[in-house]
Amino acid sequence: MDDHREPGMLHSSWNYKNPSEMAESRVLIISCFVAALVGILTIFYTAFQWRRNINLSWMKAIARSKKNPKTRNKGPVSPHDWSLESISRGRSLNCCVCLKPVSPSQTLGPLVASDSFIHRCKICGAAAHLSCSPNAHKDCKCCSMVGYEHVIHQWAVRWIEDTDQPDEASFCSYCEEPCTGSFLGGSPIWCCMWCQRLVHVDCQNSMSNEMGDVCDLGPLRRLVISPLFVKRLSRTSSGGFLSSITHGANEIASTVRGRIRNKSKKYKLANETSVDTANSCNMGDVSTESTADNYLPINGHGIEETLNGNQESDTENKTEAKPNVKRSSSIIKDEFQMIGLKQRYELMHLPPDARPLLVFINKKSGAQRGHNLRQRLNILLNPVQIFELSSSEGPEAGLYLFRRVPHFRILVCGGDGTVGWVLNTIDKQNFVSPPPVAILPAGTGNDLARVLNWGGGLGSVERQGGLCTMLHHIEHAAVTILDRWKISIVSQQGKQLQSPKYMNNYLGIGCDAKVALDIHNLREENPDLFYNQFMNKVLYAREGAKCIMDNTFADLPWQVRVEVDGVEIEVPEDAEGVLVVNIGSYMGGIDLWQNEDETYDNFDPQSMHDKMLEVVSVSGTWHLGKLQVGLSRARRLAQGNYIKIQLFAAFPVQIDGEPWFQQPCTLNISHHSQAFMLKRSSEEPLGHASAIIADVLENAETNQVIDASQKRALLQEMALRLS
Repeated sequence: MDDHREPGMLHSSWNYKNPSEMAESRVLIISCFVAALVGILTIFYTAFQWRRNINLSWMKAIARSKKNPKTRNKGPVSPHDWSLESISRGRSLNCCVCLKPVSPSQTLGPLVASDSFIHRCKICGAAAHLSCSPNAHKDCKCCSMVGYEHVIHQWAVRWIEDTDQPDEASFCSYCEEPCTGSFLGGSPIWCCMWCQRLVHVDCQNSMSNEMGDVCDLGPLRRLVISPLFVKRLSRTSSGGFLSSITHGANEIASTVRGRIRNKSKKYKLANETSVDTANSCNMGDVSTESTADNYLPINGHGIEETLNGNQESDTENKTEAKPNVKRSSSIIKDEFQMIGLKQRYELMHLPPDARPLLVFINKKSGAQRGHNLRQRLNILLNPVQIFELSSSEGPEAGLYLFRRVPHFRILVCGGDGTVGWVLNTIDKQNFVSPPPVAILPAGTGNDLARVLNWGGGLGSVERQGGLCTMLHHIEHAAVTILDRWKISIVSQQGKQLQSPKYMNNYLGIGCDAKVALDIHNLREENPDLFYNQFMNKVLYAREGAKCIMDNTFADLPWQVRVEVDGVEIEVPEDAEGVLVVNIGSYMGGIDLWQNEDETYDNFDPQSMHDKMLEVVSVSGTWHLGKLQVGLSRARRLAQGNYIKIQLFAAFPVQIDGEPWFQQPCTLNISHHSQAFMLKRSSEEPLGHASAIIADVLENAETNQVIDASQKRALLQEMALRLS
């Protein structure tokens, strides 16, 4: 009986334990947990500091190896190309000279101007204090190796994180061990600036003795301009410590002046009328056109051919030129020579199998990541083949450098407006067989890039494997054709009001152009708001929402007259916008024509190379919103190859996202030319075949089996048949 009571008594004694003892046990458990947590954090902090010290010792070891006289003069040397950069963009970097953090320690007083900026190399990404940069080693990427028999490996520290290389490329090229480094230590790592191969510093001497220092430029060798064929042109320049400090001070002053101008710009714009805005846009177009007109055709076309071109081009030049401007051959020659005087490099005779890539970057495109793109492309390619576009320097400089390259491709890093800018410049060079153009989507809508399978933004490029993967796709891309259209703006009496514009994607009149114009004005007033693609779309949505309840264009059907191939087209009474489209993407991916729609039997499918345009209408900003989410469709009106639109009142107009406010006039849209574009072929069933055929035709031209005009005709026929 006692045996049966004993378990119950024990159980009750446990349940009725002294509360003070339970509190003590809880405190003990919590104390142990806190002590364990503090111990774990201490271990991690100690390990982090250990690893940081090891990384610093790695860089010091590499710096000592560069000072070793046995390894000093093995390869070519090149100074860093310093540019001024805010210190906020380099907080985690170390100075490549003193190896100390570039960010200053906390001070009680305010920072002086020189402490707010650092020097950053445009090519390799190295950072240095303004006072240290004159003493930096000349170990930057050498763009020119004329006189060398082979390209020499340029081993250096990888100063920026490389997200473009595949995982299998992170192994030592000699011992095939991982180059990411162990947790507590390991051998420091060198990276070749040309082939991107990695090697442990301890393995480099053995690798050099066994395999030599010859570099094959890596997997992108056909796209990279070999430094053996790049000649540096002599330019008189002064250097030294004093000149570096003076240059840095000038850059700081220029940056401060630029910020002041940006702040004061919005006050100036507030005083401008809508007519002034239209005039400024038109003047910008005229200046761009006239700048492009100044340069001569390349690849075998001389000055005489430019001046004595075919009858059609002569007629166009006469109508497009201003009455008070007359250009002579001597002026054209002088301006042609001015481009050459600004060139720092010249390309020598490239091998016949080379297919180098000419890159244009617009840093002011929608995503505004041009600086980061150029830094990454400088590492993967030769920096001389990368050009930044600005108001003072257009695509002409890059095309001039490549004037003697028989076969090359072009990559445009920007939005639809940047692509149109480059295509206009290519047209004016009068190529017998123009180079094909690929697009890295860095704008807001990126409609043309979407149609060509390059993606809708930089995010899609990163998801597909980064820039290295995209360059591989460009090398194996299919050649296709894009129709380009000319828009002549004349008065009701037939007098030309301004120089013609050129369209690749679409033209809009009414509500959609109003939203684009509001965004354009907002960007001019507050450029800092447009810092990424997502924010740009949010601002577009906000401006569109403002116009939903606005019936400004309710009278558009009675103020606009549309003719297609000489036949007047009735504009629906509920229409608040008329759109003329050339491709199957509008406003960030909307398919306005929708080829799969079978309700219209009397229309042909849309194509970007059939020399036909499609005309549709939308019934307001709310309709555009429903189109964006797929809840509605645009109304088809007509198809044709010549379109005439008469405006009897002032309306906002946009071409490929570039808007302006247009007074009453007549818009004549006619076919202008066909451009060669590159289409990502990995998702196309016949894309690989098209890429192979294009390469075969280029080889045939190199071997003089066919000429450039025959190659162009064959490429056009191939693109039409394989589309």
